[in-house]
Amino acid sequence: MNSNVDWFFDKDTPWKQEYNELRKIVLDCTLVEELKWGVPCYTYNKSNIVLIHGFKKYCALLFHKGVLLKDTNTILIQQTKNVQSARQLRFTSLQEIIDLKTTIKSYIFEAIEVEKAGLEIKLKKTSEFKIPDEFKTLLESNSEIKSAFYSLTPGRQRGYLLHFANAKQSKTRQSRIEKSIPNILNGKGLNDNYK
Repeated sequence: MNSNVDWFFDKDTPWKQEYNELRKIVLDCTLVEELKWGVPCYTYNKSNIVLIHGFKKYCALLFHKGVLLKDTNTILIQQTKNVQSARQLRFTSLQEIIDLKTTIKSYIFEAIEVEKAGLEIKLKKTSEFKIPDEFKTLLESNSEIKSAFYSLTPGRQRGYLLHFANAKQSKTRQSRIEKSIPNILNGKGLNDNYK
């Protein structure tokens, strides 16, 4: 146990019991507990294996290279269609975690073996992401924005493309694009701190 992570398990949350049970299970698999992205993350030889996090309707173990696991029980979930490598085991009750304890451990040990084997995921390149029509039109008509956008890091470009594309209506996509233009021109990513 890492005392720097205790606050996460001590805080008042609907998933407190579930988080603590997941912690026991994961630590029993000899992983190192760290705090990353504001949540408990468990590593093997400094490589991320799994993290614990929660949402309104469920808590979860997120396997960083989950797409490479066999998932013999077909219980891994792709959080959104744009998540390329991570997969979740989701839980809605403490009893569900207790009942799946053996299975959870087998998935963790498999994830450790994936890391030991040095397996990697071929991620989609930024150039392979679809550019929403509204943004494509803007880039074609405004060389300053086009230049600024393609000067961003690939990760920042992806962040914007996914943000724009996730809007279902053209009007919403257009609004998101317009709000993002100043930050794109200033070389900032979607989630950068703006000071």
